[in-house]
Amino acid sequence: MLNRYPLWKSLLIVFALALGGLYALPNLYPDDLAVQVSGASSATPIDEFVLTQADEALAAAGLVSKAAELSDNSVLVRFADSDTQLRGKAVIADALGDDYVAALNLAPTTPDWLTNMGAGPMKLGLDLRGGVHFLLEVDMVQAVAQRLDVYVSEIKSILRTEKLRYRSVIHQDDGSLRIKFTSAEVRDQARSELKSSYSEFLMNAEEDGEGYYLNITLNESSVREIEDYAVNQNLTTLRNRVNELGVAEPLVQRQGRNRIVVQLPGIQDTAAAKRVLGATANLEFRLEAKAGNSSFSTETYNFRTTPARTAVLEKDIIITGNSVSNAQSNFDENGMPQVNIDLDAQGGKLMNRVTRNAVKRRMAVIFVEHKSRQKVQEVDGELVSVRQPYVEKSIISLATIQTALGNSFRITGLDGAGEASELALLLRAGSLAAPIYFVEERTVGPSLGQQNIDLGVTSVQIGLALVVIFMLVFYSVFGIIANLALAFNLMLVLAVMSLLGATLTLPGIAGIVLTVGMAVDANVLIFSRIKEELRNGLPAQSAIHAGYERAFTTIFDANITTLLVAVILYGVGTGPVKGFAVTLSIGIITSMFTAIMVSRAMVNGVYGGRRLHDIKIWPLWGTDNKSADQ
Repeated sequence: MLNRYPLWKSLLIVFALALGGLYALPNLYPDDLAVQVSGASSATPIDEFVLTQADEALAAAGLVSKAAELSDNSVLVRFADSDTQLRGKAVIADALGDDYVAALNLAPTTPDWLTNMGAGPMKLGLDLRGGVHFLLEVDMVQAVAQRLDVYVSEIKSILRTEKLRYRSVIHQDDGSLRIKFTSAEVRDQARSELKSSYSEFLMNAEEDGEGYYLNITLNESSVREIEDYAVNQNLTTLRNRVNELGVAEPLVQRQGRNRIVVQLPGIQDTAAAKRVLGATANLEFRLEAKAGNSSFSTETYNFRTTPARTAVLEKDIIITGNSVSNAQSNFDENGMPQVNIDLDAQGGKLMNRVTRNAVKRRMAVIFVEHKSRQKVQEVDGELVSVRQPYVEKSIISLATIQTALGNSFRITGLDGAGEASELALLLRAGSLAAPIYFVEERTVGPSLGQQNIDLGVTSVQIGLALVVIFMLVFYSVFGIIANLALAFNLMLVLAVMSLLGATLTLPGIAGIVLTVGMAVDANVLIFSRIKEELRNGLPAQSAIHAGYERAFTTIFDANITTLLVAVILYGVGTGPVKGFAVTLSIGIITSMFTAIMVSRAMVNGVYGGRRLHDIKIWPLWGTDNKSADQ
């Protein structure tokens, strides 16, 4: 019988729509405006005392919160409006002090029963939710310079091990290393030894009246590899630090050769975000200098937690934090805090080479921060602000080497569990392979984000209303079916985006608006085909069947070509273009399902299995088609 679906197919369509409705439902629960309180460091405790302090501070200021709760090692305070949220954030930050970070955020209100099923609302991008945008630049010169500093220590160690006497190893300003020897024979032996260990080195020999020299530079491919590694390592480290903020759907991506874009939706506190991201730090492992031994160059450093305490360390670097692959904090057999560290293969080799001759000596872990300050100076007769980089170094651990170390070892002698936890987190997250500097920062306020949402929703409503009216006027009962199919299509778009965890941006809303127009296009083709078949004298049931069957190829071809364009846009585009491509692609797929399958099921429900005398498909002001079914 024409225009009748088997029961299994009808049930499958109903199930798909019900499932879509379930996963689209969380989008009806708007997020609460909130202030999130987290520790300034991973070791800062977040407990009921912090929650009580926040509540008492708000009460003293006469501010009322909707709710306050402990969640994911942070305090979340919800507010009814943005004005109270902004004032509450300032009050909480002032009450808790510098040990805690108070930041504006949004708190979900999705019921637990939906959350337990894995259902959640769509993520909103920076342009809709508000937040902060940073553009950071990686110092490529310093990336190469830091790697060369490590090479200096390695070369000195190799030369000492092979008993090749040298006078100095100098890292020159032009980015090369210059080693001075006492004889040409020793220089040539050193050249042969280093060439076998370092294929990336370009070497040439020189000599003058003062000595014999070996000049070392990195080849071009190695320099490019170091620069790419620095950017990629910084990307990984920044992502780990952003995760500490608990931001939903952050964006951390490379832009160009040496820049990184960071977008944090829902965060309005630029200073707090910069404090987390801007810790442009690295780690260095060095031996403590022996008392009375002047054969090694030494430097004196303060301790990070107790600046009045100092230690004298050898200048040679054993390894940096780039060699650490994993770190976990726990307690030793005496209940004292320690950090268990795993190194990569090269790092383990270097650590073993140094520490096998340094048992019972102490090794320091140095925290190296690359910072910059703005300095006004005169350039070509004009006063300009110039970025002046500088470095701060401090000791975070000084522990005794109990045995020769390899790929795995432990750091003891820490002040407490908090310091051990923070050190492990820092090592595990990875240090920055090169300094980064903030070159641009912008704040998108929540009011602007809400305005974008309101305008986007309005555009969807207007587009939807015009399409609904058009379909009702031109296609009568079939128009009602097409409008219902369109509503199901929008529901499925929301459900799929929520399930995939896709981020909705302003261009994404434009994609939804376009989907509204395109969604009924297939039904227009089908209904026009049905009218044409009726004009050719086919009975009503046959005309409906022919309309759906013969229009399918045209609909499929048109949507596939558009889908291919959307996929290409996603592949080559960035940021907003990707957001548009995602919603457009999802909209095309769901619209084909609703326009062909769902609308056909509804038409079958209205007209299928009946003897038809007329079909309400002509314009309301026209004459209904009247035809007896065969």
